[in-house]
Amino acid sequence: MLTDWVVMPTCLPLVLRRCHSCASERFRANGKFRVNANHKLIDVWLLVLCTACGDTAKLTVLERTQVRSVRPELLDRLHDNDPALAAELLQDPALRRRNRIALDWDDAWRLDTGGSDHLDREVIDVSVRFAARIPIRPVRLIAEGCGLSRAEAERLIMEGKLVSAVRLNARLSSAFTFTLKR
Repeated sequence: MLTDWVVMPTCLPLVLRRCHSCASERFRANGKFRVNANHKLIDVWLLVLCTACGDTAKLTVLERTQVRSVRPELLDRLHDNDPALAAELLQDPALRRRNRIALDWDDAWRLDTGGSDHLDREVIDVSVRFAARIPIRPVRLIAEGCGLSRAEAERLIMEGKLVSAVRLNARLSSAFTFTLKR
């Protein structure tokens, strides 16, 4: 019987970028946007706050874009400071590349295993799905979901009792399955 696990975000991840004021490297996004229109052109930034000094930095979302080319629903969400839109935009690889940022997902996600009744079985088949693109090592998820230490999970991989079609020691952010034999 296949068990489903889901990796879900609990909050917005920290933004890794150097602060110009205090040289800290972590910013917190709170879902606030700055929208500036100049005649028919619009600029949009996602505002992030330094975790050390509280200084504000702007991440470019739209730059010198024709107002007519922006969907009205998107414009409404920007004006309403929609936190779900901030989460979507932080997931966008183009936005991260344009602003030269990375994301720190530590303590910003949780694993929903649907209960611990499957842990008593001799063979466990699990399908892991990601609600957002959160890069995590599968061995960490397996250890947390099965109540094992990471070293014990690594030992099970070496013994061939924990198998998957993907590399379990590399970061992954897409769905995968694994089998654990006790």
